[in-house]
Amino acid sequence: MFEVAEIGHGVVPPASTQQAEDLRTALLNAQMAVVRERAFPVLVLISGVDGAGKGELVHLLNHWMDPRHVETHAVGEASKMDRERPPMWRFWMGLPPKGEVGVFFGSWYTAPLYDRAYAKLRRSEFEANLDQIVRFEKMLTDEGVLLFKVWLHLTKRVQHKTFKRLSRSRATRWRVSASDRENHARYDRFKQTAEEAVRRTSTDNAPWLLVDASDAHNRHLSVAEALTVAITRRLAEADEPVAGAPAEAASAPAVIEPKNLLASLEPSRSIGKGEYKAQLEACQRELNRLSRLMNKRGRSMVVAFEGFDASGKGGAIRRVADAMDARHYRIVPVGTPSDEELARPYLWRFWRHLPSRGGITVFDRSWYGRVLVERVEGYCTEADWRRAYTEINDFEEQLATHGSLLVKFWMSVTSEEQLRRFEERQSTEWKRFKITEEDWRNRKQRPAYERAVTDMVERTSTPLAPWTLVAGDDKPRARIEVLSTLIERLAGALEK
Repeated sequence: MFEVAEIGHGVVPPASTQQAEDLRTALLNAQMAVVRERAFPVLVLISGVDGAGKGELVHLLNHWMDPRHVETHAVGEASKMDRERPPMWRFWMGLPPKGEVGVFFGSWYTAPLYDRAYAKLRRSEFEANLDQIVRFEKMLTDEGVLLFKVWLHLTKRVQHKTFKRLSRSRATRWRVSASDRENHARYDRFKQTAEEAVRRTSTDNAPWLLVDASDAHNRHLSVAEALTVAITRRLAEADEPVAGAPAEAASAPAVIEPKNLLASLEPSRSIGKGEYKAQLEACQRELNRLSRLMNKRGRSMVVAFEGFDASGKGGAIRRVADAMDARHYRIVPVGTPSDEELARPYLWRFWRHLPSRGGITVFDRSWYGRVLVERVEGYCTEADWRRAYTEINDFEEQLATHGSLLVKFWMSVTSEEQLRRFEERQSTEWKRFKITEEDWRNRKQRPAYERAVTDMVERTSTPLAPWTLVAGDDKPRARIEVLSTLIERLAGALEK
């Protein structure tokens, strides 16, 4: 049996009506402070056994708080759109921005719990799901999300009595479904599974609040009080000055100087115009065929381009796009994050652009900005970019597990060739828009960028999502290498 004192917070005793009114006022005031300050988002998960009053609790929270700043997501069976992307996509899309409250009625726990209770998941698979959840929630809280998790518990006897009472009246009979009765028959199995899930995922950064839900009054006040306390405490913490970890200084040498991976890249051999034209036509024809076959089979592909300024990313992307049906791909240029993107966890801006089945998304710069430009330029703390490697690997593993093909390119160019291209852009009127003061500043930071790229490739080149390093001094040769790599990876994926 769940013991309320076992994990998380305790349960408050029944309160008077006046106490309830005072608590309602305190919760609303706390929410309004969150709305005003917009320092962090509040994410509330309402989980628990059938018949424990989850719907009533969600209704109460919407009634007590200002519903204009609360968005509720009822998580049921995944829709067709949901199933076309990795399972976590629909939860990412529902994450609230800073200053808002998101309530999940059901969550990322629902499917693993049900699948394990009905023996659709082996123990090892269930434990892997829970480990992934712990990492996901750690990422959320590291990004500043106030994550508040509630588990409403009923004993088997009380659940049976609740179902019996609801079934007597026509007005409430609909609340007891056939699946509720089937789940009740498996109560002991669900209880064992839920206990394990709660125990393994109740962490310091995201503890569970366990509530005895047999008394509705006590249930509502327990959750409302704990949520008020959690928000008030976070608001107080937000007011305190926090000394963030200093960003890496570009000129500071590493304790152990890493091998410069890019220095080992062989300069690309020049290719003649005639040979280039023939190879380009052949590669684009084959890429067109494979991309159409991929679309027909309902597979998706994500292509990420990173590289030095003037390394030829734009030209390579243009040749890739020329080979494919414009109805099936989308190019996403990644620049300075918008206010909407800054209000949510870092990876949200990339999850939102993932393609559906049969689609292709090409990212011109990508989620690796955190371990490249943000690291070198000091736009995030050292703690942020160091944990980003794990978060990125998790993200890419979810893409690959779902069946999406992920292809990543680092476009390199020697310092000498980059300087020549910069000067050419500056002296050619119709190319001048391509060169900015930021490009020249980044060039001065090249040693720091080379260290960051070396770390990035070593930490994130995995069997599921390997990096392809392209020597870009000869643009035609680099474009053929990009196209050939895409053809090879697509052909391999379609054979499986």
